[in-house]
Amino acid sequence: MAEAENPPEKTTVNIRITETFLDDVDATWQEEGYNSRSEFIRDVLRDAVKHPDFNRADLKAMLAGETDIQEGRTRSSDAVKDEYDLDDG
Repeated sequence: MAEAENPPEKTTVNIRITETFLDDVDATWQEEGYNSRSEFIRDVLRDAVKHPDFNRADLKAMLAGETDIQEGRTRSSDAVKDEYDLDDG
């Protein structure tokens, strides 16, 4: 409650990026339903700081897995065990 009464002071930070990348950023924050570019960038930076071990390879693996699920390219654990002649014990 105290933070709401006395919010932390904010500082403006300037960065240099290409116009093309900025267009991608703008399209993304709008597609994701953010209210502003700043809100989106703060969220992305917060995630990067709070979850530094989560990297691009992790994201790609998650997206590939989600695509497999959506396109029905999944198998049960029993099917995989049978294919590789694995057992539970």
